Amino acid sequence: MRLLQAFAEAARQRSFARAARELGLSPSAVAKSVLRLEQQLRLRLFQRTTRRVTLTQEGEAFYARCRRVLDELAELSLVAAQAAGAPAGTLRIDAPITYGKKVIVPLAARLVARHPELRLDLRLSDHFTDVIGSGVDAVVRIGAIADQRLVARRIGEQQLAVYGAPQYLERRGTPRRPKDLQGHDCVVFQMPTSGRHRPWEFRVKRRPLVLHPAPRHVVNDGEGLVSAACAGLGLVQLPDLIAESAVRKGALAEVLAAYRPAPMPISVVFPTSRHMPPRLRAFIDALAADSGRSA
Repeated sequence: MRLLQAFAEAARQRSFARAARELGLSPSAVAKSVLRLEQQLRLRLFQRTTRRVTLTQEGEAFYARCRRVLDELAELSLVAAQAAGAPAGTLRIDAPITYGKKVIVPLAARLVARHPELRLDLRLSDHFTDVIGSGVDAVVRIGAIADQRLVARRIGEQQLAVYGAPQYLERRGTPRRPKDLQGHDCVVFQMPTSGRHRPWEFRVKRRPLVLHPAPRHVVNDGEGLVSAACAGLGLVQLPDLIAESAVRKGALAEVLAAYRPAPMPISVVFPTSRHMPPRLRAFIDALAADSGRSA
């Protein structure tokens, strides 16, 4: 069992070092376990170089079968945990960075306090995550969910708005309509997945309007946009969750509020084909209760 777990994690991570971190072992222990398994099977499962490891053709086939075996064993453990009625095991959740820091981490901490047998694997990233292929229990996504293989439970919404520092607005004036942005310094967001500048979204007479303001400055991090705007570098458009603290302190003020776009849904998303373990049910219920309190 230990050899299979080491192999499966190394195959999933494509790295002995990352597998070791996931399993709480040393890289040499993972490498030795994989080598011992190869010796027992008389198969070469990995091609090794100084920079990375990749599965051989035989390794790919063995990994597919190994995953099924480990999934069956996990299902048996799940049945036992369900019988006990308490969430247990590792809860693997992927969430956007800022939403994860502000909402998911505090909520998960409260969840673990109630269920001591629960462990967390929280992956905070603004990159798109394949829910089915990544091995996570669920992801938190902002925006519409088009994949029919997935179940999406709405837990909130995100509102985009335009903000500027009081000193900037005093110096440059306050825009009254979206077209006024042509006369302002705009700090735009560079999307991590594509490297493109995120367009600014508005709603005019109930119809969506998308603009691509000429960037005076470019930032690739949401909290960095807040810092840039607070420093008076220009106007920014970003989610209200990211800006709320600066607005509350008076460091930023919203402009063009009458032209806010329609809010985007925030959902917790998980595969339809996977039986929901108690740990995921507890997490989803906690998110739903939390969003109900904040509504």
